[in-house]
Amino acid sequence: MTQTIAPRFRTLVLLLLAAACALLAGAGPASAHAALTGSDPQQGAVVDRAPAQVSLTFSESVSVDDDALRVLDPKGKRVDAGSPSGTGGTTYSVKLHAGLPDGTYTVTYQVVSADSHPVAGAYTFSVGAPSDTTVSASPQAAGGGFVGGLYGVGRYVSYAGFAVLVGGAAFVLACWPRGSGVRVVQRVVVSGWLALTAATLLLLLLRGSYTGSGKLGDVFDLNLLGEVLQTKTGAALVSRLLLLAAAALFVAVLFGAYDKREDEEKRDLTFGLAVGGTVVAAGLAATWAMSEHASVGLQAGLAMPADVVHMIAVAAWLGGLTALLAALYRGPADAPVPAEAVHRFSRLAFGSVIALVVTGTYQSWRQLGSWTAFTDTRYGQLLLVKIALVAVLVGIAYLSRRWTAQLAQAATAGVVRQREKHEKGDKGEKRDKGEKAPVGASAARKNGKAAASGTAAKGSKSAEGGKTSGTSAKAGGAKAGGAKGAGSAKKSGASNGSGTSQRAAQLARQRAAVDAARQKRQRDADPNRFGLRRSVLAEAGVAVVLLAVTTVLTQTEPGRTEEEAKATGSSSATAPEASTGAVTLDMPFDTGSQNGRGVVRVELDPARTGANDLHLYVERPDGTAFDIPEVKVALTQKAKDIGPLPVAPDHITTGHWSASAVQIPIGGDWEVAVTVRTSDIDQVTVSKNAQIG
Repeated sequence: MTQTIAPRFRTLVLLLLAAACALLAGAGPASAHAALTGSDPQQGAVVDRAPAQVSLTFSESVSVDDDALRVLDPKGKRVDAGSPSGTGGTTYSVKLHAGLPDGTYTVTYQVVSADSHPVAGAYTFSVGAPSDTTVSASPQAAGGGFVGGLYGVGRYVSYAGFAVLVGGAAFVLACWPRGSGVRVVQRVVVSGWLALTAATLLLLLLRGSYTGSGKLGDVFDLNLLGEVLQTKTGAALVSRLLLLAAAALFVAVLFGAYDKREDEEKRDLTFGLAVGGTVVAAGLAATWAMSEHASVGLQAGLAMPADVVHMIAVAAWLGGLTALLAALYRGPADAPVPAEAVHRFSRLAFGSVIALVVTGTYQSWRQLGSWTAFTDTRYGQLLLVKIALVAVLVGIAYLSRRWTAQLAQAATAGVVRQREKHEKGDKGEKRDKGEKAPVGASAARKNGKAAASGTAAKGSKSAEGGKTSGTSAKAGGAKAGGAKGAGSAKKSGASNGSGTSQRAAQLARQRAAVDAARQKRQRDADPNRFGLRRSVLAEAGVAVVLLAVTTVLTQTEPGRTEEEAKATGSSSATAPEASTGAVTLDMPFDTGSQNGRGVVRVELDPARTGANDLHLYVERPDGTAFDIPEVKVALTQKAKDIGPLPVAPDHITTGHWSASAVQIPIGGDWEVAVTVRTSDIDQVTVSKNAQIG
């Protein structure tokens, strides 16, 4: 049975790893959390005169460098001047050279979103009239190529290493303390630590090239590495390495001092290791939570602790499952995993599943925001795949719980049978002792007769003393002659003795190997344990694919952001052209309440100093107009320290507010802030910058 299972086990593991690698390879470039929600000039716009600057607005704050925003003329020559800068909120701009001729200009951008993903794209606008251009306006591939693929593999290995490290240690402490002395369990936990450490170092080296040029040669650029260390993601990776040093000390104590103590002494050390291990595990999980999706967007202060709990629950379940699988398949035959340890892990996995459901439901609502996002966005589609895999995993885990219960019942029945066998043996021993007494008495009588006959025999022998002494004299000479032979016999006996001891040791090793093989056959022949091994193997196989889907999901733009970007794009398509002199700003909003999502569009006409007409429209993500309890507008020019100048528009019709004679005192870059209230307690303020005058 074992010879059949081992090849199947290796084949299945290889197939599942190949499936995971194929899924990671097909993931493509990372989809960013930040999305371009507006621009000035707008995409495809035709303006009468060349703008003084180009401004881009994203759905969240981003990191920019000197080449993050570039503007190219029809011949591909750069016409931007200076470095990009933030103009307030999530808007970033770059100055342009004065006196630009008519033609089509291309704007390219490559930035890093607040959740660590690279964002890249391009669009065109025209001055005077459109013209031919030699510049391609197709979006750049951010986070793609060979470096992007390596980065994706590194993320997967880091997640897997974290799960195996934390889950394996939790399995030993909470389920099987004696497993700290089992070599295969030690190898599993140490392998998790090595994998996480190596993957973290790889991600740190690849980070600069991943978010920048994408060239493999930039991996070892020390200047680029220095820039990475100054970012939020770089700080998180360095913090992870420091925490891994503490984790190494924890593993050394777990498999060193903890393993050498007796069971009673282990209980005192278990609490300290559990507290220390939980702190280290939470710190490691926080390095992801504080630098990725959970750190930005809606309710980030609640989302980050929820993400930490989610990751620890995943590790306790899947990492503990890996340790259990290794112990069931590769553990020593004389120290099999006890049924009680499997039962404890079953309870631990059940608690982990409950934590996963609670935190996963919250994160799904936070990242999607609507039921339609499940099917209309790539993030939602991947999330449906993940939910299906978790459901399959829970179903297989239910079968494992049944095998665990049967294994526990069989173990209990075996203990009862062993106790009954010992009791029967004790009774039989007492009965044998009672029957041996008369036999001993008869033997004593026989010995007495033998002693009497022996005395008579001595008398007859003494009568023949003369003959005996003569014979003894002859025998003396023979003994003297044989004394030399005795010495040589001793030497040959010593050499024979050393050979005999070597053969005895070899036979002992052979008998030990035979006994171990027999014990392993007996262990594998147990139908309950065999069924448990198969179900745990199936769980581990699904977990490999589930982890790959999770890795791709963390690199995908959340559905809420994708829908907001679509809504902004559809609203921009219906906005009047910039040639009319009006300024149109589209700003997505989300107050976090029911029906609290939409787009507010502000139109300022003629967008010059003096009196202007302001129109404000509120639309749902699908483009339909709707009313809200309150909306306020404020205008601020930070460069001249003017404002905020409040504007109170009047409600005209459904989803439409208007204000006339809005005074703009001087020209320049103005921030237009809109406060939207959708209920008595839910409101949000969104803003964009516009060039007025």
